[in-house]
Amino acid sequence: MPATPLTLRPADPDEAGARACLAAYAALLASRIPALGAADLPFPDPEAPRFRAPTGAFLLAEAADGAVMGCVAVKTVGPGLGEVKRLWTDPAARGLGLGRQLMAGIEAAALDLGLNRLRLDTNSALPEALALYDRLGWEPIAPFTDWPADVWRGKAIAPWGAAR
Repeated sequence: MPATPLTLRPADPDEAGARACLAAYAALLASRIPALGAADLPFPDPEAPRFRAPTGAFLLAEAADGAVMGCVAVKTVGPGLGEVKRLWTDPAARGLGLGRQLMAGIEAAALDLGLNRLRLDTNSALPEALALYDRLGWEPIAPFTDWPADVWRGKAIAPWGAAR
């Protein structure tokens, strides 16, 4: 567990820390979803360019020593609609509320991009992620991707105090 608080910062998905985070995310999926093959998890992440401004954002969580402890991204998929991607937290940071912090950070970044609705896909082999999304008010939506996703969620977002 990190000895110091974690901070979130915007990052380029091609910088070293971001690439390490995305590789760890892919490794987690491969360990939890055995039917995934290497071809299903291409690296570097082919979607990474979509996680850059002006139509996307990528956040890293770092310890004071610079160790990367988590990441999350959003990409624009249509007018007002964004898709949250690549949420990952280092096992050493689990239980610290980092997933919640990352999701709050990416929702704020999505608002800055002019997005007011978000969606995501995940897999039922990631029960921690599902529990987090449920706690944060993500609701079931119709499928919009293929396997390995088998769970889809959506959420309307608005600036603090704004009507939804």
